Parts: sequence; C-alpha cells; structure tokens
Amino acid sequence: MQDLSPNELRRYSRQLLLSEVGIEGQKKLKSAKVVIVGTGGLASPTVLYLAAAGVGEIGLIENDTVDISNLHRQILFSELSVGKSKLDEAAERISAINAEIRVKKIASRLTAKNAFALLQGYHLVIDATDNFTSRYAINEACVRLGIANVYGSVYRFEGQATIFAAKLGPCYSCIYPDPPDPETIPTCEEDGVLGVVPGMIGMIQATEALKLILGLGESLVGRMLIFDALSMTFRTIQIPKNQECKICGSKSISRPDTESPQNSVLPIDREAISVEEYSRLRDENRKHFLLDVREPFEVELATIGGLNIPMGELLSRVDEIPNDTDVVVYCHHGIRSRRAIQLLKQSGFERLINLTGGIEQWSRRVDPSIPRY
Repeated sequence: MQDLSPNELRRYSRQLLLSEVGIEGQKKLKSAKVVIVGTGGLASPTVLYLAAAGVGEIGLIENDTVDISNLHRQILFSELSVGKSKLDEAAERISAINAEIRVKKIASRLTAKNAFALLQGYHLVIDATDNFTSRYAINEACVRLGIANVYGSVYRFEGQATIFAAKLGPCYSCIYPDPPDPETIPTCEEDGVLGVVPGMIGMIQATEALKLILGLGESLVGRMLIFDALSMTFRTIQIPKNQECKICGSKSISRPDTESPQNSVLPIDREAISVEEYSRLRDENRKHFLLDVREPFEVELATIGGLNIPMGELLSRVDEIPNDTDVVVYCHHGIRSRRAIQLLKQSGFERLINLTGGIEQWSRRVDPSIPRY
C-alpha cells in the first residue's frame, strides 16, 4: 500500500483519529480504485464524498451534457455547467476538492458490449445509472469480474440501496431475472423526483463503498435498504441469492448483448414513428391529428403543437379525438404516450402512432429551438 504524505496526514487527520480507520485504513483508501457509472443525482454526493475521503482513483463513465433540468438534484453542477460535458465538470469538481485524487474520465455509454472492459481493473463499482439496460450490463460484468456492485435507485419520494456481490449474496438478476415491460417502467423524467432523495441514496452508496474498502461494519449485501422521504423512514428487507439465477447461479449463462436489435430489451413497436420521420410527415403536410398527453405546465415549457389532453383526462375526453385519421401521440420521452395509446385502443381507436422519444428527442434531433426540460 502507498504511504501517506505529510499533507495527507493533515488532510485526513479527523478520519485517522478513528481507531477503525487509522493510517492503515487511510492507505487502503488511497490504494482503492472505484468506478462510478453515471454522474447524475446519485453520483453527485458519492463522487464528492469519495474524493474527500481520499479514495485514490475514481473512474467516471459518462457521455452526456449538463441540462438545466439536472440542477435541482445533480449538485456536482452549477448554472455555469449547463451545456458542458458532465464528465469534464465532474472531474473538475473532484480536483477542486482533492487535487491528489486520480480521475479517469471515460467518455462512453456503458453497454453490454463494453461493460466488462470498462469496469475491469477497479476494486468496486457504483451503479449510479437510471436505466435497466445499464443495470443489467453492470451486474453481469461485476459477476464475471468478481467485484462488488454498490447499487442505488430512486423514484419520486423513495429510494433503494444495496450491494450486489455474487460471491456473498444475490446479484441484480437474482431479484429481477428479466427486464420489465417498458410500459410499466416509471421514470424520474415522467413522474419526477424530489431532489434530495437521490442525494440521500448517493450518500448511502458512498458510505457502503467506504465500508467495503475499509472492511468495516455490516454491509448491505443480502439486504435492500428502502428510504421513504415523506414518512422519513428507513427499513431493510432481506434479498436472498437465487441459486437458479442465469447470471450468478448454478445455471449461469452469459446474458446476450441487450443493445443488439435481435436481443433488444424493448419490444418491437410497429405503431411508432421517429422524430425525423414525423418531421418529414409534417413537411409533406400529410393529414394527421397530433395529440399531446403531457401536463399543462409542461405545455407551457415547450410544445410542438397539437391538442393537449393530460393522461388523467384522456378517457373522459375521447370524443375530442378523431377516429378516422392517423393520430400521432407524444409526451416528454415517449413513455406516457405509449400508455395513452393502450388506453385509446381499449376505447376503440386503431390508427394510433407513438412519437418515439417525445418532445425531448424532437428538441435534440429536429428543432433545438424547442426548450428542453
């Protein structure tokens, strides 16, 4: 293990006073290599506290830029960060807190194809992602590499945290063998999140990571911690290892690349249109009806036109929607609109087309003048 410099002895003096840490523990932290996948709401406190604690090398995997809608929960960034690389901004914050930390910037989207290579060489992984594709890819790579996966997730006013470590307890696939139906997946983008909730879960992830490195206390391996901000309660539930798990059990197999078309986790939807295709449809003045199923406050933030009927009012206002022409349905990211199509089909509508990616992708790929939120 690496020796501590006089400056490090002063910097970490309050931590060194803990008999459970001491100089040997601080050396463990200095020698540790931790990679964090994502630099959003969960990663923000995790990155800051790991750097402050003296974790020697921090890898960051990210390929997005900072949007103003990130700022209420992603405290790594400021208003001056908007439009800039999250990766670069996060690395600068780490260096500002602790210039002795080695930061490895990995400008990439983690996938099933590259997860093993990107995570190899690290002592543990912190999953700070917000999508199932990445979670499954991280899980399988961690199982193959034999390293711990410090997991966190949030939704609205609630959060969860655990450690998936296949040798000692369950992996992610033990609990969720297969990706859920995309129609049933709630997201922060669609249903919101209170900004402090990812902060709380991220701090728990940082705590568990430090405990693992130092070999202290009782970890969350085999237990899921559940936080409810509205009732201000924490509870834990046991999560057993599944001996039949396809990833870490006795019948383990390699999960196919979840990004390849033939193995997509998303069902093939033949009633959808891309934003580029819809743009051409509009340019050609092809007859259709545009339906916006977002909330009224969202329409005030950004719109591409059409009749606005929020999801909660949809079934009571079906008489406002024509049934003799193509109806293109859109929302923020394309998830609520797919749910809306299901409801409308039950009411007898047939010519329904989902705008894939919603107004978010319209702004990104067709018309940047439309505000993003």
